[in-house]
Amino acid sequence: MKVSIIIPFYNCPYIDQALESALNQTYSNIEIVLVNDGSTLHLDKLQPFRSRIKYIHQYNAGTGNALNAAIRNSTGEYVTWLSSDDVYYPNKVEDQLYYMLKYQVSFSFTNWDVIDAANNVIAASYGQRVNSKRELAESFLLGNPINGCTVMMSKEMLKISGVFDKSLRYTHDYDLWMRIMLAGYELSFIDKTLVKYRDHPQMGSRKHRTDIEHEIKALQTSYQSKLSQFIGTL
Repeated sequence: MKVSIIIPFYNCPYIDQALESALNQTYSNIEIVLVNDGSTLHLDKLQPFRSRIKYIHQYNAGTGNALNAAIRNSTGEYVTWLSSDDVYYPNKVEDQLYYMLKYQVSFSFTNWDVIDAANNVIAASYGQRVNSKRELAESFLLGNPINGCTVMMSKEMLKISGVFDKSLRYTHDYDLWMRIMLAGYELSFIDKTLVKYRDHPQMGSRKHRTDIEHEIKALQTSYQSKLSQFIGTL
């Protein structure tokens, strides 16, 4: 099975570290699809990698749009998302894919470490451990328990659930995970730490916190009834 690692890139100084971690995976049948979402900074850091990745340039249209462009241009049976400021552990793709094939699931997510700007681990295995489908559904009523860079999903599944809603600038992932769950797919949690999530002063979740909170509240209002009904069936 081929796995496509999709990377949206916009003016991120850590892009070279992200690409190195993608290229250093222990699983060999991968492709890396990078979408330059109108970046004007740090383009020099892409040059050493251009011959080993699929490179797409577009005008700035947001992360959801860039992810969709990467998915459209990917050829793997599975896709996994890597933000340009985060890092994969070398066994990320291999361990996750083998789990999904073994248990025949179309969507999985994992635990992660938090690192700082200098790559020091400042919080180990920081993700929320999910023990049941009901617990996950109830978590969605409060927020997004899934770190997008820990996700691996089947391209076939995305044909049914749809891709990211590009009109949502910050919560496109939160929205898609809920749509996938409500479409009847199992969102399987793998309790392994396979990603380094970077906490740094320029990260989007800090710079746009107020706008993100407003978008989260609107999305929760939109999904509350559907999620409550779904929980009632569990």
